[in-house]
Amino acid sequence: MASALLRTRPAFASFVSPFSANANTRLLLIRTLSTVQESQASGSQTADQQRVAAAMSVAKDQMQKNSSMSSNDASNIYELGAKPSVDVGNDYNLPHPIWHGEYVYRVKPTHRPPEDLIDKLALATIRATRFNFDWMSGWMFGKPTVEKAVRRICFLETVAGVPGSIAGIIRHLSSLRRMQRDHGWIHTLFEEAENERMHLLTYLQLKKPTAAFRGAVWLTQGIFFNFFFFAYLVSPRFCHRLVGYLEEEAVNTYTHILADIDSGGELAVWKTTPAPPIAKSYWKLPDTATMRDVVAVTRADEAHHRDVNHEFASLKPHDPNPFKPGH
Repeated sequence: MASALLRTRPAFASFVSPFSANANTRLLLIRTLSTVQESQASGSQTADQQRVAAAMSVAKDQMQKNSSMSSNDASNIYELGAKPSVDVGNDYNLPHPIWHGEYVYRVKPTHRPPEDLIDKLALATIRATRFNFDWMSGWMFGKPTVEKAVRRICFLETVAGVPGSIAGIIRHLSSLRRMQRDHGWIHTLFEEAENERMHLLTYLQLKKPTAAFRGAVWLTQGIFFNFFFFAYLVSPRFCHRLVGYLEEEAVNTYTHILADIDSGGELAVWKTTPAPPIAKSYWKLPDTATMRDVVAVTRADEAHHRDVNHEFASLKPHDPNPFKPGH
């Protein structure tokens, strides 16, 4: 029994992860797996099997008690058309929204008018960046094509994945120095960074980066990383508003792509192009999903990041994070 449970340990961990809501449950599960390992090493199968069975029974009861609490806590996200994914499976992904229903197709471009000088500076920075980005990616020349769209998306995501990681590590280090809780911002920022990276990995299934493309990414990332790092040290509010406006532009881009797909343009081929396996796994898409579905859920992610960062910009740095893991 011990060896069999050890062989199924990844599946077991995947099963329990949505229900391991508190430290006691996680500790119990760790002790259970440790007991199994000790059992296999000692060779005392009969007594150890009984101990393992008893521990597993207690763990199961505790997980069932916690499962209802977790479901209630996540109820509000269902109203928004998404539910949180907290099962890392074999891909080691952080929690992220799993969009479902018509909400995905109701996402619309929005714009938050600047209210003060900081907001105006953030908006001006993004508009200047957008112009240069359109020029560098070739998006502003001619009609959209599959090659242009993939190049633009991949380049965009290499930039969009930077802010969350920088903000997260700065707040993490600040929490360590102050020896105080962060009140939940860190997990949302790192979830955002990984979500943008998963966008990149998804669309890279359609494009093999050239040496010139990689060089442009290196250069842009080096400039933007240092700019955002020092800017966040000076004004986190400016940075979150900046990302909010950046995500507004991302929603505009994906909305434009969806419109071209539906209008019969050159991107209409994405109506029938199968979604890559990585996309089906990450967003829990059906086997019949196409690239149009991938674009739609990507846009929903970007709209979520837009709203989260605008909200963060409106909060004080030490206010509690209103967004729970995976939301």
